Amino acid sequence: MSTHGPIDALPTHRVHNVPEVLEDYDLFATDPGLRAAVAREGGEWALRPCAELGARLGTAECFALGAAANQHGPQLRAFDRYGRRIDEVEFHPAYHALMGLAVEHRLPSIAWTEQRKGAHVAHAALGYLFTQVEAGVLCPMAMTYAAVPALRVQPELAAFWEPKLLSGRYDPRCIPAADKHGATFGMAMTEKQGGSDVRANTTVARAIEGGGPGTAYLLTGHKWFCSAPMSDAFLTLAQADRGLSCFLVPRFRPDGTRNNFFIQRLKDKLGNRSNASSEIEYVDTWAQLVGEEGRGVATIIEMVHHTRIDAAVAPVGMMRQAVVQAVHHCSGRAAFGRLLVDQPLMTRVLADLVIEVEAATALAMRVSRAFDEADTDEDARAFARLATAVTKYWINKRAPGHIVEALECHGGAGYIEENPLSRLYREAPLNSIWEGSGNVICLDVLRTLAREPAALELVLAEMRPAAAARPELAAHLRRIEATLASGALEIHARALVQDLAVGLEAALLVMHGEPAIADAFCRTRLGTEPPAVYGKLPADVDAAAIVARAQVRPR
Repeated sequence: MSTHGPIDALPTHRVHNVPEVLEDYDLFATDPGLRAAVAREGGEWALRPCAELGARLGTAECFALGAAANQHGPQLRAFDRYGRRIDEVEFHPAYHALMGLAVEHRLPSIAWTEQRKGAHVAHAALGYLFTQVEAGVLCPMAMTYAAVPALRVQPELAAFWEPKLLSGRYDPRCIPAADKHGATFGMAMTEKQGGSDVRANTTVARAIEGGGPGTAYLLTGHKWFCSAPMSDAFLTLAQADRGLSCFLVPRFRPDGTRNNFFIQRLKDKLGNRSNASSEIEYVDTWAQLVGEEGRGVATIIEMVHHTRIDAAVAPVGMMRQAVVQAVHHCSGRAAFGRLLVDQPLMTRVLADLVIEVEAATALAMRVSRAFDEADTDEDARAFARLATAVTKYWINKRAPGHIVEALECHGGAGYIEENPLSRLYREAPLNSIWEGSGNVICLDVLRTLAREPAALELVLAEMRPAAAARPELAAHLRRIEATLASGALEIHARALVQDLAVGLEAALLVMHGEPAIADAFCRTRLGTEPPAVYGKLPADVDAAAIVARAQVRPR
């Protein structure tokens, strides 16, 4: 016989006027902006793999894995029980489950294994979906994806490592890569004294096989940030006789012994807590030169370029999840006699958040297409060089404010750890810092303008057809041209980069987006500074119809 009393006697009350927890829904099928952008930018064949991952990620199980992986973060095991140095990182099973899911669905490999149009668009879309459930996994996935073009500078290294990176099999064992089913890559570039100024690095490389591309060196020095230290190998920078050079550092030497890869500590980060970031020391650490001595930046820049597109796409996925959660909450919560979603002030806030996501999604997928075209089209390569930096800068500047506004739509319910908005908000600054913070990106844009003036014309040409249809965009384009003619580009670099990004977003929406969204975007983001506060839409905007694009129903 039960010892519990009647339900009314329990020490609580009936919970009402709150929505059900949002889970068990299809992330891809419910995202019309993403589906349209993937198909439009050459990835129509990729709708199926995106649909498969979107359906899987939206399950209650996957949302629970994401929460657990962040609640139980990685732990450093520097020594075994007998005091031998092992420098391994232990992860919660939830993290390994998510890594396996990402690799199985080809997040790091699809761009290289699918030899057809839209492969990089597919990669970007898969990352956009995955970050909505767990963002920390995307760090090793992005670096594994981005390592491929850098490795191809040294064909014999690519011949060994590429099959491991693209195998589609996750193998977390800390053993020599030759014995593994699959492998992941990390990166170790920045040092305490240099940060983004990698030419200030002091790690030294000594040749032990006469020197030259592909040969062995011993490295000694420190790295202030080593991303994903559990990876099987790392691309790193060190000073050789002829200057800063790029090296591949495996976790194990060719004879099967552990390399001198000493993890000093794991970073205690604001967000991204499921993923390990570390400080490491090299002491006569075995490595192989990738490319020519003294060409380290030129060699590794392709890896940086490809990780930047991931750093541009990830915040779009986070913004999408934030507004979906906000719309869901407001659709199940009433105040003052009406559902929040139906109250004009809230409807406009939610609609404005949706507009921002749709614009960012269109821009991120368009830039991803340029990666697909870059191998055979020099114009596409130049466009990608400039537009990737512009996109990364602007979307990451918009993400924190966007996510906190979505959090505020929940009231106090958004400010607790059980709500995914808390984790999204802590994650929001990461991609802005990773692979070049704001000023570094702006300076990179100025360097691209100086070295590849054709890239600028390609970006502006993308805006001109839409500018003919929208006077606000035409005026915006004139403002860009005035800034370019001012002769004080470094002073105005942030304004210029912002205007380029917003102009591209507007053009894409005008040419391809929902007319109501394009109209609202042009009227609120062009001609003046984009609004610092969301919700100030013109009175005649059909806010309810726009909000519906982020309204989902659990299965």
